[in-house]
Amino acid sequence: MRVRTKICGITRVEDAVVAAQAGADAIGLVFYAKSPRAVSVAQAQKIVAALPPFVTVVGLFVNAARSEVNAVLDSVPLDVLQFHGDETPAECEAFSRPYFRALRMQPGLDIAALSAQYSGAQGVLLDAWVPGVHGGTGERFDWARIPENLAKPLILAGGLNADNVGQAVRQVQPWAVDVSGGVEVSPGIKDAEKIRKFLYAVHMNNTQLCDGSL
Repeated sequence: MRVRTKICGITRVEDAVVAAQAGADAIGLVFYAKSPRAVSVAQAQKIVAALPPFVTVVGLFVNAARSEVNAVLDSVPLDVLQFHGDETPAECEAFSRPYFRALRMQPGLDIAALSAQYSGAQGVLLDAWVPGVHGGTGERFDWARIPENLAKPLILAGGLNADNVGQAVRQVQPWAVDVSGGVEVSPGIKDAEKIRKFLYAVHMNNTQLCDGSL
């Protein structure tokens, strides 16, 4: 199985282009005003317009009103929605888009049971839990805590970078990996070389998975 890649928190056209040219499967645009990686509709439109074909555009929301999400969808051609707040299954499924449900690895949380509630999700994204912070923490959680019986494909996030993503691919074997801070020089400003090194590390481990050497 090939592990897919998403570069999240894109705020600049040039970073989106670098990610696409380096082989990213998806980019993430953050529509959450409190995030240092938040983008406006105008920024998002320019970024999406610069992308080549076959790069999935994911829009990230945190407890947004339905009207707010719809306003973005009316202006930006998002392929997938990603919900990082307290959204219920019904709230996630209220839009004509596939969606991911992000779950933070809070101690004592039954991740398998919670993920099963989101039967309409394309996948479940697991991220580190930091009180009051909805993703993009740069913190890694203990991968041994990931349950084996997740109801949906796993997207692994939280503290990933070029130095540890190979280990993540080998140990967790997720459907996809999601990185933001691990390829930045500052919040929202990506580093082209870090992006390339991250995607190369995933590619090399994908090659080993496919040829059976892992």
